[in-house]
Amino acid sequence: MNTVALELAPPKLPAAASQATEEAGAAAELCRRSGLRDRVRHVMIPGIIAEDRDRPAPFTPRMPVLDYWEPVRRAFGTVAGLCTQVTVFHDARHLDQRVHRLRDAGMDGVIFVGKPRGLPSSDAPGVRPEEALARFRELVPHRGVVLIPTRRDELDRLDVKCRSGATFALTQLLYSDRIADFLREFGARTEHHPEILLSFGFVPGIEQRVRLIDWLIHDRGNDLARQDQEFVARVAAGSFRQRRDALVDLYRRIVDGVHDLGFPLSVHLEAPYGLSGAACETFAAMLDHWTPQPP
Repeated sequence: MNTVALELAPPKLPAAASQATEEAGAAAELCRRSGLRDRVRHVMIPGIIAEDRDRPAPFTPRMPVLDYWEPVRRAFGTVAGLCTQVTVFHDARHLDQRVHRLRDAGMDGVIFVGKPRGLPSSDAPGVRPEEALARFRELVPHRGVVLIPTRRDELDRLDVKCRSGATFALTQLLYSDRIADFLREFGARTEHHPEILLSFGFVPGIEQRVRLIDWLIHDRGNDLARQDQEFVARVAAGSFRQRRDALVDLYRRIVDGVHDLGFPLSVHLEAPYGLSGAACETFAAMLDHWTPQPP
């Protein structure tokens, strides 16, 4: 894909079509003002579901992905679509129907996701992501999985997913350059070289109080994840200029560290608290350093 993908979460329910149109239009305008509009080639719409009860920002049900995709496509024009699809709550027949609808609506790629953390396996008896990757080899051209470079046994996890049919991996939000060491080791031990969507998240000052990003990247007992959390805390405590400069420097170090490792690269941009002018300005400054070129 060699793309820049901007993540846009659907509106909270209950949401009318007019609200979805308004939010999509506002996001497109923020991108235009910052110079991002012509660089964004995919919009990634996550299928948001309830996770652990300790989530610091209350979970609110969201508009379905396909309902939001239409106003997004109208607002952004010739943008392509990506989405996440949790597989484990569907049996094979219902997942088939779901993925066919996504493809019919023009979704270019699907990231297949497993059970939410903290959920017992008995409550998620449906199709596993590895099974979905193999099942939809012919239907979905870009089949994605989640990559968490700080997670234990992630090298083996990614290898299994690639053998099952994954063509790309969307990283967890990156707040260290650990991904470079991970990809170097992965490339040395396997023949698989999936496209890597490097995921960068804007850190606003409100993170000091809410700590949503801290929660998103935490992994109890994992020292690498703890170091990422400490970086986020330091960034959140700075002024906007300090936060922007720290995140752009991180982007530069990561891109420079992975650029020559033999993996196709894309960029995924996310504002966990919602898209803002400050987030767009920071993302534009990142892309000034390096932007994936379309094939």
